[in-house]
Formats: sequence, structure tokens, C-alpha cells
Amino acid sequence: MSQITGTLINYYFHCKTQCWLHANRINLEDNSEDVRVGRVLHEIAEKKGKSEVSIDNVKVDKITKEFVVEIKKSDSDIEATRWQVLLYLYKLKQKGVLKRGKIEFIEKNRQNRKVHFVDLDERSEEELMRVLQDIDELVKLQTHPKPQKQSKCKRCAYFEYCFI
Repeated sequence: MSQITGTLINYYFHCKTQCWLHANRINLEDNSEDVRVGRVLHEIAEKKGKSEVSIDNVKVDKITKEFVVEIKKSDSDIEATRWQVLLYLYKLKQKGVLKRGKIEFIEKNRQNRKVHFVDLDERSEEELMRVLQDIDELVKLQTHPKPQKQSKCKRCAYFEYCFI
């Protein structure tokens, strides 16, 4: 379970097939426009002196006095991002650092706010432990789960792998 990254937990909530493929080193993201945009956003932040912070096997976009900040291009999958931030908060808590989570969206399409806050409380921590266990079991499967075609699949880097 210790090798689960923010990307992996995000993919778990976004798509179980994508999660399994990524965890098993089948990486098709080099052709994804969304992934390229995300990399450019991180490069811009680094040039401004706001580089990522590594904590064990995860990379956090930014840490302030009060917050762990995750910056996303779009608010298209806020639930997946929320769990990603919960993982970061948990990793910090294990090191004795207590923070709140803050998700900032560059574009807001579905939500009415550009900033969302996340707190790691006892209930969310217990659920996170179950999620991490589920991910651990998922990625150990011999083959990936059958893809479930949804509208969001059209923009996914794994679309051709899953459906063509």
C-alpha cells in the first residue's frame, strides 16, 4: 500500500481500468493533451519558484503554512482529486504534520467555486484506508477490469487501448 501515489488514487476514482493499467506500467499518457497541459502548468509553477514537494512516494503541488494545495486544470472530477488530497494529508499526518487540503481549479466548468477545501477527519481517514486496500487488491489482479465506456472516456489517453 505504501507505493500508492496521488495519480493512482485519482485514477482509481476516475476509472478502475486506467488505475490498473497505470499501476502495471502500461502508460499511454504521452499522447494525451490533458496530460501535456498538466505538465505545462507544473513547469510554469516551477519557473515561478513554486515547485512540487515530494513526500515519500507522492508529489504535492504546493504546501503553505495552513494548506496542502493541489492545482488542477479543470474541475471535471473533483471527487478523484479530493481523495488524492486526502492521501497527501494522511502522508503528512504520519510525519506529525497536520494541514488542511485546498484544491484550486484553473478552469471551473461543473462547480461554482474555483477553490475547494478538504479535511482529513477520522471518518475520511478510515475510508481512505479501505480505498488504499482496494487499490492494492485491484492492481494485483492478473488482468485489468473490463472498461466501462462513459462520456469521459473520449478524452482519456487509454481510450484506444480500451475501445478500439
